[in-house]
Amino acid sequence: MEPVSAAIKVQIRIKNKYLELARHRIPVPEVLVNVVRRRVRQLIQGHRPITQTDAQMEFSDIALKEISEGKLTYEFDGEGEFVPEVSAVIVTPPLAPGTLAA
Repeated sequence: MEPVSAAIKVQIRIKNKYLELARHRIPVPEVLVNVVRRRVRQLIQGHRPITQTDAQMEFSDIALKEISEGKLTYEFDGEGEFVPEVSAVIVTPPLAPGTLAA
């Protein structure tokens, strides 16, 4: 049996003042996480911040600061909220042997 290593605890460095202000702009936690995640990916790829930043700021802090200042927002696609109503299951009969579809 292999030895189990102890869990490594990493201190989270997100600044609470940015988090609280961003939560006022985007109150749904799941949406806030996804907006921050997408913006962090953009910053990692080399996109420039759209707010004043410090050299010590993490990418997540930059994203939260942009959201809290109202410079970064979100919107849902109209198709994502639409749920079609299904009334019945449509079953099509199989093609008869010897008939080919054109």
